[in-house]
Amino acid sequence: MPFRDVIDITVQGGRGGDGAMSFLRLKYIPKGGPDGGHGGSGGSVWLEAVDALNSLDGLGQNRTYRAQVGQAGEGRERAGPGGADLTLPVPVGTLVFDLDSGERIGDLVEEGERLLVAAGGQGGRGNAAFANSRRQAPRFAEAGTRGEQRRLRLELRTIADVGLVGYPNAGKSSLLAALSNARPRVADYPFTTLHPQLGVVEREGPRGVERLTMADIPGIIEDAHLGRGLGLDFLRHIARTRLLVYVLDAADDPLVTLDALRHELQAYDPGLIERPALVALNKVDLVEQAVADALEAELSGFGLPLVRVSALAGTGLEDLRPVLFELLPPRPAPVRAATEPKRVVADPVRVERAPDGTWVVRGRALEAVVERFDTGNRDAVAYLQHHFASLGVNKLLKRAGAASGDDVAIAGAVFEYFDEDAAEVEARASRSSEAADQRAAERRYLAGQRRAGSAEATDEAADEGEPEDDRAPP
Repeated sequence: MPFRDVIDITVQGGRGGDGAMSFLRLKYIPKGGPDGGHGGSGGSVWLEAVDALNSLDGLGQNRTYRAQVGQAGEGRERAGPGGADLTLPVPVGTLVFDLDSGERIGDLVEEGERLLVAAGGQGGRGNAAFANSRRQAPRFAEAGTRGEQRRLRLELRTIADVGLVGYPNAGKSSLLAALSNARPRVADYPFTTLHPQLGVVEREGPRGVERLTMADIPGIIEDAHLGRGLGLDFLRHIARTRLLVYVLDAADDPLVTLDALRHELQAYDPGLIERPALVALNKVDLVEQAVADALEAELSGFGLPLVRVSALAGTGLEDLRPVLFELLPPRPAPVRAATEPKRVVADPVRVERAPDGTWVVRGRALEAVVERFDTGNRDAVAYLQHHFASLGVNKLLKRAGAASGDDVAIAGAVFEYFDEDAAEVEARASRSSEAADQRAAERRYLAGQRRAGSAEATDEAADEGEPEDDRAPP
């Protein structure tokens, strides 16, 4: 399996379970009611630093990782079980970046440290949660939300106390094997290590056994900081070391080599040149004593401590071991980037007019609410209409010029706009017109009554004014 110290993956939190729509109906309970339980929350995806790992190879088999989904709620207000979290083990020293934003979201520098990278979705509420004095039998429930999805870039930066820096075949792997418990691959032909090797160096100190970790950084060549060879891929592993050891081949122009190595480190990160360092002049068994003395005199111009060694012959190792411990600076406390409060981008509710005349209402929070309900359910739509009014959506639509009967689209669902204020005004006008018509009818009726009374009185008066006929019938 190839060594991986940079990998891109996608992580997906589990979806929350849907709330249940249920009613209690039991013969021995005279009055039932809504009893739908809540859905369970979806699982989250975590990264955990594990000291036993030294590469990201384990994540190369799968590039998408999903946590478990939450289960739906059930009747009798039984909540659905939540989805299990997914924990991905990564080596200590892993940096985590968001691929879409470029933001660094974590740096796992301690054994057991965990980082949440994709939160699970929330479970939906059952219909029992929507019952109140006015809505005693809600026939709808809330759906669970989707889990968070992110694309991540993981970069491993080896955490070691001492880093061995040198050209290929300088003898770094042999030196690591001679000083520590590491057993890197060593060959007597042109060969370079393909991934960092770690070993533990020990010595007996005044307080018992002292230990430090040493890393063999893969071979760096000229212009490595520009991407040549493997240098650019592995220069990042030097960034965390506290002490640098320049391993130079005494038989291969070490003065030029040291100058080139320091140039590459400075081009990659100027701060590396200021880090404590020493020179291990290796393979001194291949040159004469006078040549070794001359080389040491020339290399002293860099101002760095120098120790002559031969990893193959085993000479000078006991001189180098104490120098490593003496020059090693104290381990600094883990430094993490200050956690800045997550900026929440305001996304207020706003109204737009589509070319087809539909009114489109946008707003992240409002759309998230609509997505959690079945817009084909009449009771759910009634609940949403009340929610829209409480958020001032109706006022925004009226201000934009919407009229009753217009289509309103929110989060892909289409509703019919109803102007309650206009309807109330129309109702008041209708009631006022009806009242006016009633009053006019009453007036006409009273006027008719008065006219009828006046005519009757006239007829009576006419009857009283006629003379009586005293003639006897024939």
